Amino acid sequence: MAFRRRAKSYPLFSQEFLIHNHADIGFCLVLCVLIALMFEATAKTAFLFILPQYNLSVPTADGELVHYRYGLKDLITILFYIFIAIILHMVLQDYVLDKINRRLHLSKVKHSKFNESGQLVAFHLTSMIWCLYVVVTEGYLSNPRSWWENYPHVSLSFQVKFFYLCQLAYWLHALPELYFQKVRKEEIPRHLRYISLYLMHIAGAYLLNLTRLGLILLLLQYFAEFLFHMARLFYFTDENNEKLFNAWAVVFVVTRLFTLTLSVLVIGFGLARVENQMFDLEKGNFNTLPSRMFVLSLVCLFQAWMMWHFIRFQLRRWREYRAEQSARQRAAALTKQQSKPIKRESGYHENGVVKAENGTSPRTKKLKSP
Repeated sequence: MAFRRRAKSYPLFSQEFLIHNHADIGFCLVLCVLIALMFEATAKTAFLFILPQYNLSVPTADGELVHYRYGLKDLITILFYIFIAIILHMVLQDYVLDKINRRLHLSKVKHSKFNESGQLVAFHLTSMIWCLYVVVTEGYLSNPRSWWENYPHVSLSFQVKFFYLCQLAYWLHALPELYFQKVRKEEIPRHLRYISLYLMHIAGAYLLNLTRLGLILLLLQYFAEFLFHMARLFYFTDENNEKLFNAWAVVFVVTRLFTLTLSVLVIGFGLARVENQMFDLEKGNFNTLPSRMFVLSLVCLFQAWMMWHFIRFQLRRWREYRAEQSARQRAAALTKQQSKPIKRESGYHENGVVKAENGTSPRTKKLKSP
């Protein structure tokens, strides 16, 4: 399987070679791991890349229940799924987004933003459906008390741990993609900001054993982001279509309020009532007052920062809308003024002199002397 076949060849492992063939390299590495599953000598090593590690079987009345914990071997699994994410990224880019771009004939700036939104729409939609399935099947929506009861939640089901590993792999893969996709230098800080925020929140919820609260907050956040990037895609196809931006603005504000409310409810009140309030790194217990205050202050700080950028974005849109409306009004007034008929004297003008209808100059009247 090869992506973006070109007649031009590049020196091996040069910058151009890596940019144009990184998906092929990733595919070869993934294929090697899959082939290793076929042989008994290498199958055990291959499973380190593919399946979550640190499983623990717990006997129950219905049989054995397998739970998972986190550890350093998770980095190997994350690395494997980073290459999976790179391959899927290139498949979506080559076979869907590039074909749409050729039909739309977008400018270079809009082309880059369209690709970004197209990739994130696919990711947010997939993650949103997956996350909703996990919280429903795990019973987190039907029992909100489970978000803080029996903390620390060190034992994870397979689908919860696999979801977090895939989320970390996707956002880590976004870092080298900035290089592979040749993102403009002025756009890199913005990309790094939101990638770092996602990594910090997901890794924080995973390592601090706040996975249940993290799933709920991710579901809300991905829904808001999905609406935003859908609105951008519709805007690039038709610049007069801004209705989805208005819907996103409402959902964004509601998401910030729900995020703050749920964080205060779980961290500020729920965990404060849990009996075990001692810091224990081996048991994964971080439920102490300083830890809760630190996490809650970070959540509030990031939500306030996001609201500040949202308000600036809305003010910029409002100023652009006002400027566009005033420009349209001036153009309409100028057109109306130019279309007004000019009143002329009877006859017609020739060399600045009014001629009568028969072609002679009108006779001037003689004034009577007093």
